[in-house]
Amino acid sequence: MSITEHKINVDSLEWFYRESLPIGRTDLAPVLLLHGLVSQSYSWRNIMPAFASQGTRAIAPDWIGYGFSAKPEKRDFAYTPDAFITALEGFIKALELEHFSLVVQGFLGSVGLQYALRYPEQIANLAILNTPISTAAKLPWKIKQMGLPLAGEVMTQDPLLVDRTLEAGSRYRIGDKELDIYRKPFLKSSSSGRSLLSSIRNLQLDSAMQEIESGFKEWQQPILIQWGMIDPWLPVDIAENFANSVPNSELIKLNNVGHYPQEHYHEAILQDLLPFVRRKDAH
Repeated sequence: MSITEHKINVDSLEWFYRESLPIGRTDLAPVLLLHGLVSQSYSWRNIMPAFASQGTRAIAPDWIGYGFSAKPEKRDFAYTPDAFITALEGFIKALELEHFSLVVQGFLGSVGLQYALRYPEQIANLAILNTPISTAAKLPWKIKQMGLPLAGEVMTQDPLLVDRTLEAGSRYRIGDKELDIYRKPFLKSSSSGRSLLSSIRNLQLDSAMQEIESGFKEWQQPILIQWGMIDPWLPVDIAENFANSVPNSELIKLNNVGHYPQEHYHEAILQDLLPFVRRKDAH
């Protein structure tokens, strides 16, 4: 089952996205997968074909500023949650996605949760993988230092920061072939580093977490939380507290899995994620 690559211009911003089209049944809601900081849509490469195999269309964009999407200067794109949400709204409209399952992971995946709270009528159901979902969540030093004055400007121009961050978060080695793809945007242009710097500095994590923590107490659609238990940055008690405070949610704990579960443990994720997006609620 192949993954195709596409580009689409929306409101003067070029989005790059990966897509797997279903074979067979097409009455299932499509799935939109959103990646986290320093990553890109490539992180969903082992997840998307399985969706297509069961008749679910899967779409994974590179956030603006990441991967192979446009990397505007900060004067043209604020890199705040609101700016990302507005851009994402345009992307979703351009692809004519009216009702879909949403899967989010990581820092920046939290922006997808803010989008869901603002457009709940679009969300069939919601899956959360190791994403900040509580005011107890803090930006880890590994990422925070990339936003520091002077030091941040230097650090974010180093392509190896992608390797170090992905491997530190996942706690496993990533193959050279995969790392070549993650590094490529940073090797092509200095704009990748500037975009990363801007988004870290403008993540507004405290106010975002307040919105998420309070907003989901009223949430109605099903939520599946899949949590890597050895995440060095987001402890599992964040997920447990969230699951206990939100109706219609289920927490699956993934042993020996770190911050980027889809990178090494797609098979474990898919066991619960595939049937979850097939639920009747998704129609």
